[in-house]
Amino acid sequence: MDALFAAPIGALLIFCLRVIDVSLAVFRMIVAVRGRRGLAALIGFFEVLVWVVAVAQALEHLDSWVHLVGYAAGFAAGNYVGVWLAEHLVPRQQVIRAIFRDRPGVDGRPPAWREAAERLRAAGYAVTEVTGRGRDSNVEILIVMVPARETAAVIQRLQEADPEVFISVDDASAMIGGYVRPGGRKMPFPARV
Repeated sequence: MDALFAAPIGALLIFCLRVIDVSLAVFRMIVAVRGRRGLAALIGFFEVLVWVVAVAQALEHLDSWVHLVGYAAGFAAGNYVGVWLAEHLVPRQQVIRAIFRDRPGVDGRPPAWREAAERLRAAGYAVTEVTGRGRDSNVEILIVMVPARETAAVIQRLQEADPEVFISVDDASAMIGGYVRPGGRKMPFPARV
């Protein structure tokens, strides 16, 4: 094994080990922030196991710039791969808040906020309506919880109803009770804090 790591291909092996351990580290942090302690601990075990081997080999070959570049490049690539994995493997929910001016509809159509709420509900989204007061007038606020991959489509629907709508998007770190639309259907979401 030492002969393999001492050869120039050893730098590639160190690179691969770093990609694996840093990817696991990024993935573990995202999972931990979302409250999945057990999974974070399991990932952390394998992350450190791979890291120890990578560091030991890098330290053993400090006189080789190729090995050092492999170590550093593996760290950089591991960050990229880890974020990509987290985006594709860890489902995220986002909260969209759309603030409409409370103006009457035109040509017998409902107000823009009402039309947007009806369109979203027809598409299967749970929409909460809140009346508020803005700087100059009353406003209607629509709150929609969506999977992150559907955020752009929901924003497009909101802007079709009113191009002047104010929209903010936040990641939902915890959800308790209520109804959301995971997997394209309405169902109670399990409480998680």
